Amino acid sequence: MLQLTDKRNKVLIYLIFLLVLSTTSGKISKQSEKYSLKIDKIEVSGLSSSKNLEIQNNLSIFLYQNIFILQKENISKIINKHNIIEKYTVKKIYPSTLIIELKPTKFLAKIVDNKHLLIGSNGKLISSEQSEKILPYIFGEFDKKKFLKFKKDIETSKFNFSEFKTIYFFPSNRWDILTTDDILIKLPQDNIFEALNLAYKIISNIQFKDKNIIDLRINNYLNVK
Repeated sequence: MLQLTDKRNKVLIYLIFLLVLSTTSGKISKQSEKYSLKIDKIEVSGLSSSKNLEIQNNLSIFLYQNIFILQKENISKIINKHNIIEKYTVKKIYPSTLIIELKPTKFLAKIVDNKHLLIGSNGKLISSEQSEKILPYIFGEFDKKKFLKFKKDIETSKFNFSEFKTIYFFPSNRWDILTTDDILIKLPQDNIFEALNLAYKIISNIQFKDKNIIDLRINNYLNVK
């Protein structure tokens, strides 16, 4: 009788052990699942359908990776290869979705060379095939940062950037601009903002209505033809 009781106790202890073990394993399994969730969906929006799809395909290398440990810097490396993008946001929607929202750059001007590239407001060069917008042309080899600074001077002056149809940059670090009314403005190397406002004042003066060249290259010297 004693042996039977011992056997029952052993069976009971064994069953309790199995129950505890299965419960603990379940908890571990759920915890493991929580920290090993895989990305199974990537959504990209903000650009054209074809461009969104292209970038989505580029990002597909992150599919089935752990969403918790995926670094945004790795996503940035891929997105920054596309010069058309000005800004973007990355959202992780748990448990398994990435949402990428893109903002395209604004096209500012066309660069005249054998590639016919556009320069964007992000300072990057983009294929001209991506825009049919009427933009001014830029001649000469220039630094993109200098161009963005020059555009900022124009925007803060009395001119609008849309009033120019051709922009020339010279190795001497100087700009010439041709307005949509075919008036050529020769700017100095320095004090561009002040020179632009002076040119605007001259153009607005009826006394110079028949003049089509404003030469401001030399400080304190005005030549109008």
